[in-house]
Amino acid sequence: MIDIVSQLAAGFVHCLTPLNMAMLLIGIVIGLLIGVLPGLTLVMGVTLALPFTYKMDVTASIVLLTAMYVSGTYGGAFTAILFRIPGEPIDVPMLWDGYTMGRKGRPAKALGWTLVAALGGGLLSAVVMVALTQPLARFALRFSSPEYFVIVMFGLLSVVAIGRGSLANAFISMSVGILISSVGVDPVYGTYRFTFGSPILADGIEFLVVMVGAYGVGEVLTRLETGFATKPLDKISNARTELPTLKELKEIKGMFLRSSVIGDLIGLLPGAGATIASFVSYGIEARFGKRRDQMGTGVAEGIVAPQSAATASVGGAMVHLLALGIPGSGATAVILGAFMMHGIQPGPQVLVKSADMVYTVFASLFLGLAVMCAIGYFAIRPLVKILDFPEAVVSAYVLILCFIGALSIRNNVTDLWLIIGFGVLGYGFERLKFPISPLVLGAILGPIAEEAFMNTMISFSNDWTVFFTRPISGTIVALTVIVLLLPFVQRLMRGRLART
Repeated sequence: MIDIVSQLAAGFVHCLTPLNMAMLLIGIVIGLLIGVLPGLTLVMGVTLALPFTYKMDVTASIVLLTAMYVSGTYGGAFTAILFRIPGEPIDVPMLWDGYTMGRKGRPAKALGWTLVAALGGGLLSAVVMVALTQPLARFALRFSSPEYFVIVMFGLLSVVAIGRGSLANAFISMSVGILISSVGVDPVYGTYRFTFGSPILADGIEFLVVMVGAYGVGEVLTRLETGFATKPLDKISNARTELPTLKELKEIKGMFLRSSVIGDLIGLLPGAGATIASFVSYGIEARFGKRRDQMGTGVAEGIVAPQSAATASVGGAMVHLLALGIPGSGATAVILGAFMMHGIQPGPQVLVKSADMVYTVFASLFLGLAVMCAIGYFAIRPLVKILDFPEAVVSAYVLILCFIGALSIRNNVTDLWLIIGFGVLGYGFERLKFPISPLVLGAILGPIAEEAFMNTMISFSNDWTVFFTRPISGTIVALTVIVLLLPFVQRLMRGRLART
């Protein structure tokens, strides 16, 4: 414990260097703006920023992306409360009580509850991240190639099983991502796969092209289809934040803690993320809370529950990423890409080889929460001014950033065509109700899974039963099966309840 505290103190010192503090401030502001803009999702925003970190120091780049991740879970609450427009899917539950409280003449109080919930949930999240990452990484040092393969598959299949929508569609999306990741030279045998004689495809398809194309260009094409028809918003000139009193905080302290813990636990589930944490926390409060009969009428519990859980889920998702190398959400999948772009593979060894960098990221989360809340309190009016920009103008800037990101990867015009192709694919996936996150995770984690699988086959003489007979890998396989069966069990239970 003393070792963790001393390393965290050193992390604060490193985080306070000019470059890291600049990246922290920029990340917080950009994350808030992304949250405010309807349609520009958190994952898409972090993805657009990723190419610009290519030439940066790895610590500064991770600080930037993590700051965007944290503040993005908070920024969308402004438009949800003031305009009844959720900036993110995370913020949909905020409409039911946050906007209602605002309509009753208390928008400042609603914004105050949101700020306190984000701060409280975020602080608990940061403490959990610091406390759990090192013990989990030490446990993961026992892993060999069979364990790495099954835990990567656990992460991929968890995203498929826990995500919204059709299980079959999510599985197909993941499979397409893995297929894309296999293009190029086989890492074991050195043979070409799916290159069709193209020199560019011989080098493989960069996961960055897949991410930026599917999320960024795909979203612009979706907006183009509607003719950028988002309705203009009414001006709000008196936007401000009014913090709750200590007496009001004491009345909901139990609920506050419960929602934050729920967010942390859901964040620990691979693929769950802030959106699921927000909805689950609100649902639990609406069913079991002290004032469950008043939920939806503008009560504080309906604001604090989803916001604290959403921000708290960040720490849980980061624990998975840093300790095991498995992203716990869509945003951490992009941050995993940043690590890999700089030649660092997150996992148990990262705390041994790059402890300074990891604890600087930990410290940045604590400092970022303070900066985020200060900006949220004092700069609410400038933040919502961005909504005055026409949707077509915002989409044009997004497209420019996508193309700049594509060219920055290999300085090859062919990547522009690839990014457009994946943009069309992402647009098609949206139209056909195929989720994009499994596609992106398949493209990122596919090579890791393949390498672990091939190493296992070579090391254990092609004995595939090793995945089931080794204690740790066998346990993870059992957990994977349980996670895959959960949607079917839930569907069966809902069917029985509907018949009774």
